[in-house]
Amino acid sequence: MDLRQLTPDLAVSAQIQPEDLPALAEAGFRVLINNRPDDEVGPGEDHETMRQAAEAAGIRYFFNPFTPGRITPDMISAQAEALSAPGPKLAYCRSGNRSTVLWALAQAGKEPVADLIETAARAGYDLSGIRPLIESLAAQER
Repeated sequence: MDLRQLTPDLAVSAQIQPEDLPALAEAGFRVLINNRPDDEVGPGEDHETMRQAAEAAGIRYFFNPFTPGRITPDMISAQAEALSAPGPKLAYCRSGNRSTVLWALAQAGKEPVADLIETAARAGYDLSGIRPLIESLAAQER
């Protein structure tokens, strides 16, 4: 697993496997956010399989699938809700990028846009292409 820390209580990752969940629980993760649509994975990684594995490991599970190019206000709200759950969190998708995008959009207006872009870049994700969207959401929050 390639876990990339965005904040003290949020890491992002590429696709994880059900068998990774006990080790993640042992490492202290308490929340799993799945941003990968089921049509991108096989039955061994679909959201129901991942939910069962997370729950068996004592990890709270959220499913908020993000298809590239299809960001909605409901997705941003769902991500914000999942991010507000107590404890260390891991959000994942195919590469970690979509999870990072949703994190930044959910934080718009709460943190300076430049800080969100810089935090993502330190983790290896370039969000400069969605900077206008983050700025727009931040302006709405004011």
